[in-house]
Amino acid sequence: MPTIKDYPRPPINLSPTFPPLKKIKDKSKIDVRYAVISPYAFVHIHWDPLIYEVVYDVEEPILTDVEAKYKEQLLVAMRNMIDYDIVVEKDTNKLLDYIDKKVKIIIFELGIRMSYETYQKIYYYLIRDFLGFNEIDPLLKDYFVEDIECNGGNSPIYIVHRVFRNLKTNVIFNDLDKLESFVEKLAQRSGRHISYSSPILDGTLSDGSRVNATYTKDITSRGPTFTIRKFTKVPWTPPQLVAFGTMSPEMLAYLWILVQYKINMLVTGGTSSGKTTLLNAVAFFIPPEARVVSIEDTREINLPRENWLPSVVRGATGMGGAGEVDLFALLKSSFRQNPDYVIVGEVRGKEAYVLFQGMASGHSSVSTMHADSVDTLIKRLETPPIELSPTLLNVLDCVCIMTHTIVNKQPTRKLKEIVEIVNVTSEGVAITNTPFVWNPMDNQFYFKKNSKILEKISKRFGIDMDELQTEFRRRAQLIYGAYERKLFDFQKFQDLVTQYYKKPAEVLAKFGID
Repeated sequence: MPTIKDYPRPPINLSPTFPPLKKIKDKSKIDVRYAVISPYAFVHIHWDPLIYEVVYDVEEPILTDVEAKYKEQLLVAMRNMIDYDIVVEKDTNKLLDYIDKKVKIIIFELGIRMSYETYQKIYYYLIRDFLGFNEIDPLLKDYFVEDIECNGGNSPIYIVHRVFRNLKTNVIFNDLDKLESFVEKLAQRSGRHISYSSPILDGTLSDGSRVNATYTKDITSRGPTFTIRKFTKVPWTPPQLVAFGTMSPEMLAYLWILVQYKINMLVTGGTSSGKTTLLNAVAFFIPPEARVVSIEDTREINLPRENWLPSVVRGATGMGGAGEVDLFALLKSSFRQNPDYVIVGEVRGKEAYVLFQGMASGHSSVSTMHADSVDTLIKRLETPPIELSPTLLNVLDCVCIMTHTIVNKQPTRKLKEIVEIVNVTSEGVAITNTPFVWNPMDNQFYFKKNSKILEKISKRFGIDMDELQTEFRRRAQLIYGAYERKLFDFQKFQDLVTQYYKKPAEVLAKFGID
């Protein structure tokens, strides 16, 4: 009979291929199953007739009482002898080999006899808990999951799914000590500290996912909580946003021209309305030779370019806030780095003053802010803690307002309107022009030819208005052509934009555009 040393390393795929999923109007017909950690962990999304809703069930290997006992024994032993410097190594294959060898040594020394089938199951759980994120690792590995929300102990975790939206999972932390330990793990993995004296965590995991967590019952009555906003490694491209119905090709063509001619803009909207998604999409249009500096409190911006300096704030490393590097300091420093474009993830406070000073001094800037209208935005910028003067507000040219809404009984994100700031009076009243708008009544995008910003570009750069209008039409057709050809790949679309900047006639001819 073979011994534990004779068993091959169990096969495990931490990055399986995900199937294409389509929206199903009749929720009671939803029944989808796919692997997230092959061949051990699967997701089953289906209609539950008992509670009249669609649920998200994680299916993992079932352990017998004896196998569960072995797993706990091995977990304790592994914690005492594992080399954490190796665990943080990036080479997945080496990590899998390392865990396999260590587990086999422990099993041999403890004199445990187990079948290969049992070893495979236990090996999966050890990989999940040491390299991954315990019970929620399958959720983090699921490409379709956008947000993971834990409201405390003895309460099911909810997720936001790209296709099926808000779903209740079968993952529950019934043990508050385990939940507390897991929140500590989130803090450790994001390089931050959480404790009874500092019970709120804001951090970023190594893959860029954003974490917010609380630690004690003093803060949340159900005990520790956490919310993870997953980082999209590959941002949505402009043709994909057309496919989703988020915005029209004309809107994107207009924003392309604005970016090229260094017009200052803010992307506004509510929480989870798609502000960062639009910010990433707009960044595709930055000329290839331009130097870009981005500044964020948690990493969400992902630009397909080499001449890019990404900066992220750092929390305090000592007592009394010592070692802290905030948005204000990073932004102030960025303007000394000779950027052509400055992108700020989100402005909330005193850093807005530096951003607008940078705009006034000729640095093209793009940022996001929480506001659902231009009036709300102006009020936020003029009142504490920001307190900008109306004179300084006049350097802002354009505001894109995103919204999270329901269309045909399906949640979706829309670029609600693009508003041009013509002037901000000394009383703080904005005079605006709205060339693009989404109409919720018929779910259509409308635009008018009268654009004050295109007129400004015409005068500033000496370009004839007819020429700008022709360029606007061509770029709208090009984006629509990319959408029709399903040119959704991150790098391929960036290459198309780069080629258009260098040889526009060739690109237009390829797409049959006059």
